Amino acid sequence: MLKTKITPLALVLAGLSAPASADLIISEYIEGSSNNKAIELYNNADTEISLEGYVLGLYSNGSSSVGNSIDLTGTLAANTTYIISNPGATADILDIADTTSTVTYYNGDDALVLTKDGVIVDSFGQVGVDPGSFWSDATAQTQNKTLRRKLSITSGRTDSTAEFLPSEEWEQFDIDTFDGLGSHAGNGGGTEPEPDPIDPIVCAADKTLISAIQGEGNESPLVDTLVELEGIVTADFQGDDELKGFFVTSLAADEDTNPLTSEGVFVYFADTDVNVGDHVRVQGTVDEYFDSTQISDVVQVAVCATGQSVSATKISLPLASQDDLEAFEGMLVTLDQELVVTNNFGLGRYGEVELATERLYQGTQVAMPGDAANAVEVENLTKKILVDDGSTVQNSDPTAYPTPGLSAENTLRTGDSVNSVTGALAYSFSTYRIHPTVAPQFIATNPREDAPELNPEADLRVASFNVLNYFNGDGQGAGFPTSRGADSLEELVRQEAKLVSAISAMQADVVGLMEIENDGFGEFSAIASLVNALNDADSANEYAFVDFNVNQVGTDAITTALIYRANKVEEVGSAAITTAAPFDFSNRTPIAQSFKSLESQEVFTVAVAHLKSKGGCGSASGANEDQNDGQACWNEIRTEGASAFADWLDSKPTGVDDEDIILVGDMNAYAMEDPIRKFDEKGYKNVVAELDGNTLAYSYSFSGRAGSLDHAVATESLLSKVVAAKDWHINADEPIVLDYNVEFKSEGHQSTLYSESAYRASDHDPVIVDIKSEVVLTPEEQTPVVAPDQVFSIDENSAVGTVIGMLDYSDPNPEDSPVVKFIVSENDSVSINDQGQLIVAGEIDYEFENRITFTVQVEDSVGNVSKAEKVAVKVNNLRSDDDNDAGSLLWLSLLLAPLSIVRRFKKK
Repeated sequence: MLKTKITPLALVLAGLSAPASADLIISEYIEGSSNNKAIELYNNADTEISLEGYVLGLYSNGSSSVGNSIDLTGTLAANTTYIISNPGATADILDIADTTSTVTYYNGDDALVLTKDGVIVDSFGQVGVDPGSFWSDATAQTQNKTLRRKLSITSGRTDSTAEFLPSEEWEQFDIDTFDGLGSHAGNGGGTEPEPDPIDPIVCAADKTLISAIQGEGNESPLVDTLVELEGIVTADFQGDDELKGFFVTSLAADEDTNPLTSEGVFVYFADTDVNVGDHVRVQGTVDEYFDSTQISDVVQVAVCATGQSVSATKISLPLASQDDLEAFEGMLVTLDQELVVTNNFGLGRYGEVELATERLYQGTQVAMPGDAANAVEVENLTKKILVDDGSTVQNSDPTAYPTPGLSAENTLRTGDSVNSVTGALAYSFSTYRIHPTVAPQFIATNPREDAPELNPEADLRVASFNVLNYFNGDGQGAGFPTSRGADSLEELVRQEAKLVSAISAMQADVVGLMEIENDGFGEFSAIASLVNALNDADSANEYAFVDFNVNQVGTDAITTALIYRANKVEEVGSAAITTAAPFDFSNRTPIAQSFKSLESQEVFTVAVAHLKSKGGCGSASGANEDQNDGQACWNEIRTEGASAFADWLDSKPTGVDDEDIILVGDMNAYAMEDPIRKFDEKGYKNVVAELDGNTLAYSYSFSGRAGSLDHAVATESLLSKVVAAKDWHINADEPIVLDYNVEFKSEGHQSTLYSESAYRASDHDPVIVDIKSEVVLTPEEQTPVVAPDQVFSIDENSAVGTVIGMLDYSDPNPEDSPVVKFIVSENDSVSINDQGQLIVAGEIDYEFENRITFTVQVEDSVGNVSKAEKVAVKVNNLRSDDDNDAGSLLWLSLLLAPLSIVRRFKKK
């Protein structure tokens, strides 16, 4: 591959040196679906030419530097073509291609330049200019089209930086039109001969049944056969920005009784306008287009009648197998059941929404890796269907769903639902899909939520947030594009506003960040820029960052970071990092710092992890290769990272000897995978799963499957203080098109699809953990207290066991050291039970003891004993004649005196 840099000025000068009539020109440009891309070159000369010295270069996304190129070799005969194809193109292209090359990895906004010995001989597009998604003018555009050079153009366009208006030299054809490839100007500069006249088709004549065309299998038994069929038009997508065809279903009289044969088929034809309800006769060839049966190369269509009706065939999910849908391919179908949005990734760009019977989870989020997880995914496939708006326009405005159109405020989240879907069932890009004929009405059953309020019991909050490649250029408004993240200052402003909205709304005391630019901790660093923006937006708090005092944390372009509210917590100990294996490669450098709550004096340590991703499997080897157990590649090195991280934290790297440790971050592992279970084995528990009692939480969505890549794992001592934990679903549920990026968006979209809100600030949801500080009391503060001067009363002669009253005492620490003992001294007439009740324990007689006094102490479970306090019990006299019969009382007293002396002696 030749890589050179040619500035626009150099390209102009090179163009001025070009010959007036080049022998070799670009004669056809194909930008089709998937990898169907090809460039045709044409030799204008009357003699054979050598291709040596010719180079075709690709300039992507407005770049002024060639990003990819191919050096041509060999010779090319007079008035013949040379075809360069994408390696992944369809056989229709590959079969006639002269070579394949990655120079065809272009889109409608990329320029191509053909040079001979460094001199421009032809060009396509405008070098140095990014038109958005495509170049276009009145009658032609470069995206999703085939363009053929007009026969009148015999010399190349040598000014590659000039304004490019495609219709000036090119004729436009529909997407995936390949029939002219390899035959520019009839290979001799002439015109194609007029076709022979055709006989008109006749309605109700002999025909081929649609069920016979479809057959029982995935492929039609009549491929490449010219047929005539009749049916009712059920769905019309003939527009230039649609499928360029229509669906027909069998006449009622033509339906067979075989449940394996479909009664519908797609007709790829737009030259004759048809409408839903038309009875049509079609003459065309049976084709399998990327495994979808259709009628193409249509010769003619006749409308036999109008105003006909067809009932949609009811189908339902889940299926026994996705293959069951083959029997309904091309038919009008309806799903009359509640379905849940499980994938909205392609909503903005392609108008696609995946529905399922319920939210679908990654296998390893809810099941053990291996057979169990794989079984979950097999079941997932039976529960889903794709809804496709039938448009071939990317980034259509307005977006089809939800009505009246997607916007930053009118979102469509995974978890939202719809009660019915009706449309034509088709198969393309390896997926069965429904093109609705009735606009589905989505219901916001999973509405956006504000940031969770701090739990009433909690006084500390720790959070984890992946900030999706927050790079700030040079920190002074320039330095764009960077290697990741925002491509321009405009995008950075949009990205930063959303991140600040999310982080400030969380009101977390400490936040662990992932995917922030690894450019140190200086004045213009990314972490400094983010913290400054937070302080500007949230005047009630004072945000700060942990400075690890290095130019870079490890060697990766991105790193982890810690920010905190300095008005709530302060750093204690030393900020710690390690680059020891297995953190010298792949797993990003661990960081940790200890903090102390300014209010409660609670001390705790927060660490941040970002383990090796599941991508880049091509370089994985051995146990790091994908084991097909649901954990993807690099699982071994992630698991080693989890084990080493736990050991490092156990060594107390910050110098603070405290057992309260929480590790947050993007582990790139779902809840049941080896790394998370390794953390558990090492004593670091998955906080959200522990509180929920299951693994149904999620922070990320990939391929329509939910799961948690972001986790908070904590030691047992800190876990015991956690009172709430959850993922705040501001990102994973939202369509990606609502993010800060401006690519593939019109000016209107850049406005309507964007807001500074927290929603779709990133692709990962933050994890939020609320903690209740442990109150540490001094021995004096822990000791129970008996209220002084307590006085109770009891009637004389009350039976033993009678409750006199409840002792008034306090226990400042009942949960950790409850009261276990009551100590009574100086009297045995009254006792105190385990509940603190005063109980009659002996005979009580007013005449001999009208006031009982004793001393009480309270002891707790750790041996703290309260100060002794005097308690009195007044004895109530129940005899009413004691004061009125003094004489009798005197004689009685004299009579009983000896007995009284004996009784008092016994009581001592």
